[in-house]
Amino acid sequence: MSNRSIVVVSALLAAGAVALGAYAAHGLAERIDAIGYADKLEVRVAWFETGVKYQWYHTLAALLSVALTANAVAPKTARRASFAFFLGILLFSGSLYAMTFAPAEWQKLGAVTPLGGLSFIVGWVILAVGAWRDHPES
Repeated sequence: MSNRSIVVVSALLAAGAVALGAYAAHGLAERIDAIGYADKLEVRVAWFETGVKYQWYHTLAALLSVALTANAVAPKTARRASFAFFLGILLFSGSLYAMTFAPAEWQKLGAVTPLGGLSFIVGWVILAVGAWRDHPES
């Protein structure tokens, strides 16, 4: 994945996070109620909002990875970290979004969420190791 692709994907994920955040604030509760899950409304809204937050954090982290290629990490390291962040968004935020709207029987999707969290951690470790290894202090 090129730096340009990372920026494009990050920009689209950021736009999506804004749209999803607005939806959470202005229509999510009504939608959850309409599909018959009012009894677990607070939990489902919290899942959705957590997904949006982590999507934001790691979209910005992917952009940071690209920005660091100028002075702190090699481009290959930034691409690997960004890929881990994007995978984490898909697994972590994606599973929370799906659980928000899925019937109770599908709540086992929550087993995927920690894999997304692990992917976020891997991305951060890749950046740390890359910064240490690729551009040591002189």
